[in-house]
Amino acid sequence: MGLMRISTAAALAALVAGSAVAQTAPRPAQAPGAAAGTLNPAARQQPITAAQPPQPEFKMADGIVATVNDQVITGFDLRQRMLTTIAMSQVQPTEENIPAIQQQALQGLIEERLQAAEIANFDTLIITDAEVDQEIARMAEEVGTTPQAYLEFLTGGGIRVENLREQLRTEIGWRELVGGRFNSRSRVSRAQVQQALRQVTEAASRPQYLVGEIYIEAARVGGQQQAFNGAEQLVQQMVQGAPFQSVARQFSAAPSATRGGDAGWLVQGTVQPELQAALESLQVGQLSRPIPVSGGVYIIYMRDKRSGAATSLVSLKQAMIELPDTAPPADVAAATTRLQTLRSSLTCDNILQRTSSEAGLLGSDLGEADVANLAPQFQQVARAAEIGSVSDVVRTPLGVHLLAVCGRRVGGADAPTAREIEGRLQNQNLAMLARRYLRDLRADALIELK
Repeated sequence: MGLMRISTAAALAALVAGSAVAQTAPRPAQAPGAAAGTLNPAARQQPITAAQPPQPEFKMADGIVATVNDQVITGFDLRQRMLTTIAMSQVQPTEENIPAIQQQALQGLIEERLQAAEIANFDTLIITDAEVDQEIARMAEEVGTTPQAYLEFLTGGGIRVENLREQLRTEIGWRELVGGRFNSRSRVSRAQVQQALRQVTEAASRPQYLVGEIYIEAARVGGQQQAFNGAEQLVQQMVQGAPFQSVARQFSAAPSATRGGDAGWLVQGTVQPELQAALESLQVGQLSRPIPVSGGVYIIYMRDKRSGAATSLVSLKQAMIELPDTAPPADVAAATTRLQTLRSSLTCDNILQRTSSEAGLLGSDLGEADVANLAPQFQQVARAAEIGSVSDVVRTPLGVHLLAVCGRRVGGADAPTAREIEGRLQNQNLAMLARRYLRDLRADALIELK
């Protein structure tokens, strides 16, 4: 079992240079999740140049501030990580938010030491300088600059490139270790993908919200109150101009952090009640105040809203006996009986083969179509029948039919494909396994804060 020993020494305190802590007037009480301000829905991190280095004015005590097993974390290490967090998130350090930045930096260093030690157990897992260079190039591209200008920007703010490269080397190694170790366990079955597709289709008519999320995990930052206080500071910074995506990458504990907090489209009724209330009240472009939930605090950015997708696409195959409207009732009854007898043996896989081998039957693949464009007699089956089922006999002016419902999905440009849903589910599984892996490493470690 892991041990964390905390002293009352002030070795970890980061102090703003100069004056004492400023006093601020208490804010009026506001409902959690109420709008804190409006962000530009299209806002992205502004390009940086070497002429825009961060200028935080805080000082850090020297010496060892923490140990992780036999690895030390010094005051210099902690200050470097704080500078990196500030530069990459573009959060401006203030007397109020320095503790949250410090906590985030310290927890990041502790986890990095645990990850690096675990990576070292695998002799074949070696991250090359070229891989680190590629990661730096990717980061520079995200903010619209060159790798050289990006590094100049960081060094201009007091960040040592060597420290950054080792941080990235560990991050890359951890991703490869987790991916290699848990790839098979993170895979999702075809049934899971089909269930997720059905859920998307069933929810298509409900209001939907395109959301950015930041989740501050209470256990990681010292408790629920600390998580709330830290979230309040981040909200203030984003309202003042810090890019949401950059803040999410540095501070969020949600799996979406690697995507800049992009949680995608959420459907009404599929999230916690506290979050649902915020989704309904926020307007497009607004950022919420902190939203406490069990285990942590959320910040929600409403990127877009829609009333629901009106298009539902269904894949059908049919077996048919042609009979005009004027056919005698006895002929209709005989054809109906014949199809009903055949129905129990038909599936999406064999319906075309079976109909082609029997005289008087016509089989056809109707492909994928918008339910609204189908014959009225087909629409109820298309909307309600289970995927893979074969309907009762349906009468139309052209004849009598059996319909095999072979697939159904939401239509429109934003509708996810089966492959996209599979990737999303697998990434969620992998993120969950990675968190458990790190939690187990932490539980077995001796962590001391000086």
